Amino acid sequence: MAGGIRPFEFSAAQIALYPDGRSEVLQPVTGPPPSVDGFNVAAPLLTRNPPHGGEMHPDGDELIFLISGRFDLYAEEDGGETVTPVSAGQAVIVPKGVWHRLDIKEPCQIVVMTPGPGGEHRPPKA
Repeated sequence: MAGGIRPFEFSAAQIALYPDGRSEVLQPVTGPPPSVDGFNVAAPLLTRNPPHGGEMHPDGDELIFLISGRFDLYAEEDGGETVTPVSAGQAVIVPKGVWHRLDIKEPCQIVVMTPGPGGEHRPPKA
């Protein structure tokens, strides 16, 4: 392969996109994704709900593009919780600072672009 360009399994990786234009493939981790000063991009296959009770990104909006499957996005907005059904081929933008979570309705593959380095996760609901 020329120039050190190598394919990788995107569904098992996370990519760091840094403000200076660099990028790198991050090693898989268990638990919350690694903190990136820039954007963390991933394309996980989700067969069950994420292992947290919600998340919030204080550094910017998050883009979630649904390649296949179906999920409901729960978001805390305007003093209440909204539910947005999302189907294959659709995307949502979660505004900066909004607590949200996914409820998987069918196995999904998503592409997510998450701003960093900050972020919070709530413990799973009992």
